[in-house]
Amino acid sequence: MVSASPKIGDMRPEIRQLDEAAVNRIAAGEVVERPASAVKELVENALDAGATRITVDYADGGKTLIRVTDDGCGMTEDDLPLALTRHATSKIDGSDMLNIQSFGFRGEALPSLGAVGRLAITSRAAGRDAAVLRIDGGTEARARPAAAPPGTQVELRDLFFATPARLKFMRSDRAEAQAISDVVKRLAMAEPAVGFTLNDMGREPARVVFRADPQSGDLFDALVGRLAQVLGREFCENAVRIDAERDSLRLHGFAGLPTYSRGAAVAQFLFVNGRPVRDKMLTGALRAAYADFLSRDRHPAAALFLTCDPQLVDVNVHPAKSEVRFRDPGMARGLIVSALRHALAEAGHRASSTVADGMLGAARVELASPRVYQMDRPIGVPRSIAEPDFVLGFQEMAAEYAARTVEPSAQEAEPEAQDLPLGVARGQVHENYIVAQTVDGIVIVDQHAAHERLVYEKLKHQMVENGVAAQALLIPEIVELCQNDCARLLGQADKLAALGLRIEPFGGNAIAVRETPAVLGEVNAEALLRDVLDELDDLGESDLVQARIEAILSRMACHGSVRSGRRMCAEEMNALLREMEVTPHSGQCNHGRPTYVELKLADIERLFGRT
Repeated sequence: MVSASPKIGDMRPEIRQLDEAAVNRIAAGEVVERPASAVKELVENALDAGATRITVDYADGGKTLIRVTDDGCGMTEDDLPLALTRHATSKIDGSDMLNIQSFGFRGEALPSLGAVGRLAITSRAAGRDAAVLRIDGGTEARARPAAAPPGTQVELRDLFFATPARLKFMRSDRAEAQAISDVVKRLAMAEPAVGFTLNDMGREPARVVFRADPQSGDLFDALVGRLAQVLGREFCENAVRIDAERDSLRLHGFAGLPTYSRGAAVAQFLFVNGRPVRDKMLTGALRAAYADFLSRDRHPAAALFLTCDPQLVDVNVHPAKSEVRFRDPGMARGLIVSALRHALAEAGHRASSTVADGMLGAARVELASPRVYQMDRPIGVPRSIAEPDFVLGFQEMAAEYAARTVEPSAQEAEPEAQDLPLGVARGQVHENYIVAQTVDGIVIVDQHAAHERLVYEKLKHQMVENGVAAQALLIPEIVELCQNDCARLLGQADKLAALGLRIEPFGGNAIAVRETPAVLGEVNAEALLRDVLDELDDLGESDLVQARIEAILSRMACHGSVRSGRRMCAEEMNALLREMEVTPHSGQCNHGRPTYVELKLADIERLFGRT
C-alpha cells in the first residue's frame, strides 16, 4: 500500500509572511555555517571599515566567544540600530551590483549573527562619542553610551544558542579553532598592510595563536613578507614569482616548485580582486598548470591573486561569497595555466631546498661515543698496544673503494666548477648517481631521472614544432550523443584537431571521428569523447587529449633515457649536467621527483662535526 505524501494534507496550505526573527535565522543558516563563518564576516567588515589592525579573540572554538576588534572608521550611536537591520549596508547603493569593490555588500551578517547568538557592538566614530548596542537571539535593546577607543568591537557569545539544533552539527573545539585560524590567515594574505592577531581566550593565560605585523614596501615585497608570516619562510624560498597580464586580467603571486609539493591540496590559496575564494575553475587551472610535473597523488602549493575590473566578475553567486563567476572564464583559466608554466620553465633546473634538507635530516645521527677522527690517528702505525692491527693507508684503501672516480686524461684539461650551477662530475656511484663538485658544495644527480626529463622535453618540443601526427581511420567512428554534448564537443573541434583528434558533425546528434592522434595507437573514440565531455562539465575546459599524448611521450622518454646501471665516462656525465642547466623543468623527473640533490659544504661539515 502506498502511503500518502507527508507534504500533502487534507487542508489547503496557507501562505503566510514569516516574522523578522524567522527570516534572520534562515539567513543565518546560509551566511553563518559555523564559528569560522562568523569570524570571516566580522573581519571582512573590519577591513571594509579601513582597519589597519584587527584582533580576533575566541574561546571553545568560537562556540562561546568570538570578539573582533578593529581601529576602522567606526559607527555612531544612530548607525548601530540601522546596522542590525537586514540588507542595510554602507558599501553599495544597490544601483550597480556588478561594480562591487568591498568584501561585504549584502547587509546580512550582523542581523543574522544577532538572530542566533548574543551580540554586542561597541563602536566609536572619529570625533563622536562611543556607543554600545546589544541583541540576544533577535531581541534588540536600545543603544547606550559607552567608553571605547576609535573603531569597532563586535562580541558574539553563545553562537547558535537560539537555534540549538545547529549546535549538534558543530565539530570539536579543536576543529572549529583550526577553521577560524584558516579564515584569518587567508584574509591576512589578502591584506598584507593590515596587522592581524588571533588569540585563544579559552586558556589561562590567553594564548596568541597567530600574529602577522603590517608589511610595507611594494606589491611583491609586502606580499612575500606576509606569506613568510603565514606559510613560513620555506614556502617563499621554494616558490617562483608570478606576474602576468592578459587584456584586462592580471595575475601575481608565488607558486611552489614542483619538488615542493604537498600530499593534499591544503596549501592552495586563490584570491580574486583581493577576495579569498574556493573556485573549482581556478583550482582546476592550477592543477592543469602542474599536470606535466606532478604525479596524481601530489598537489602544488601556491598563493595566486587575480585582479580585474569588477564588471568582469560576479561575486554575488554564493551567500558566503566564496565562489565567483567570470564573464570570460576561458581567459582567466588560460592566464593561470600559461603564467604558471612560463614561470616554472624560467626556473630551469632549480629544485626545492627541502630535498636537501630532508636528506640532511635523514643523514644526521647521534653518536653514543666521542668522535675520533681519522686525521687524528697516525697512518701505518698501531692504534695501541692492545690493538696491534694497522690503520690502512690511502694506497691500501683504494682497493676497497666502491665508487668509480673520474680520472682526466693527460691531454684533457679538467673543467672548473666556477660558474657552473651543477658543477663538474667527479665520479659515479653504483652506476646510477653522478657526484659533481660545485664551488661551495656537491651535487648528486639521478642519471636516469635527469635524462628522462631531458628526453621528454625534447619530444614535447618536437611535437610543438612539427604538430601532432594524426592517424586517419579507415572507417570513421560514429558516436551518438545528446544535442548539448554535440554542441560542446564541436565547439572544441579546432583545439582537438590541433592535437590530432578530428571530429565532424554527422547529422542529428551524432559526431564522426575521422582521425585520432597516431601516438595513442588504437583508441576507443567514443570513450575518449565522453571523457572529454566529463572534463568539460567539471572544469569548463578539457586538456585530456593533450594529457594522454604527453603521458605517451613520458613513457617513450623513460624507455629511451640512460638506464640505471650504465657506466658513464666523464664527458657523458658533464654533458648531462650542462644540458640540465639549460633545460626547463630539469630539476624534477616526469613524475615530480627531484633529479638532483645539492649539499652545501657547510652542511656536509656539520654532518661530520667539523664546525
